[in-house]
Amino acid sequence: MPSIAETVTEMIQWVFPEHAGAPGQIHGGRMMQWITQAGTMAASRVAHGTVVLGAMDDIDFLAPVKLGQIAILRAQVEYVGTSSLEVGVRVWGEDVGSGRRTVTLNSHLVFVSVDEDAKPRPVGARVEPRDASEAAVVEAACARREQRLARFADRARRIEDADTDDAALQWRFESARSVLPEDALFGNMMFPGKMLMEVDEAGGILSMRYCRGFVMTACLDAMDFYSPIWSHEVVTFKAGLNHVGTSSLEIGVKVLAEKPWTGEVRHACTAYITYVHLGDDLRPRPTRPFTPGTEAERRRWQAALVRRERRLRRVKRLKATLAIE
Repeated sequence: MPSIAETVTEMIQWVFPEHAGAPGQIHGGRMMQWITQAGTMAASRVAHGTVVLGAMDDIDFLAPVKLGQIAILRAQVEYVGTSSLEVGVRVWGEDVGSGRRTVTLNSHLVFVSVDEDAKPRPVGARVEPRDASEAAVVEAACARREQRLARFADRARRIEDADTDDAALQWRFESARSVLPEDALFGNMMFPGKMLMEVDEAGGILSMRYCRGFVMTACLDAMDFYSPIWSHEVVTFKAGLNHVGTSSLEIGVKVLAEKPWTGEVRHACTAYITYVHLGDDLRPRPTRPFTPGTEAERRRWQAALVRRERRLRRVKRLKATLAIE
């Protein structure tokens, strides 16, 4: 059985102008796409076959990767279940002039091994921790798995809530497009990395409209996929403002998949993304205040506060870990 270190897949990307979001730094959605690519490669190698993204436990942006820098993405399989694989992806930004590397992002993804019919397929391999540090990584992965199972148990209520309050929001944005064959990686299923880039784009547009300025993606909270999206379907992104802080704001983005030839619409996933308002100097700038005025807005606001507290604790732990590594 391989150790965690033996499952590592490294992907290196030079950040070009077409990868930019806010001036001089990478687009958050582009980085999400790269994270998904790196994680898919690591999981596929261990599963010896096709894998699909089933959930994202977290993505925390600690610092932006700037134009002209090299982004180094390192993915490793941290736990293997019956048909699922827990993958951690960490990203460094490297300055080519000095050679200095800085941790810019940390994330955890869950993939499911599937057969040719996109049905779950058992993973034959297992990961064996080689030392105490890897055993701690496995323990953390198992703890995230328990939290995720609790989220899935609450799935029906969350889908119902998300389906009822779109029209009651003061600040919302919606976009749609067809899924093309070029959007698929395996067969005719849309690659989740491309979907995540557009999720971030929808949330970013709404954030910029509200802030009337540039924004930077700060994190993506736990996100679960309820349904795959297939080629030739129509995918719709519905973004709504959930919470506004001092210089940050949380946007919820609901993703719908539609079969236009039948009219069937499915809820594919909902993402919660936090953005930071940036000034002309690309430093955090205060956002204008917002007071929720409807019951739907108040409910979203309270739920966002819970996620915010959880997120602050998670990032604090992450920074403490990085300080001693």
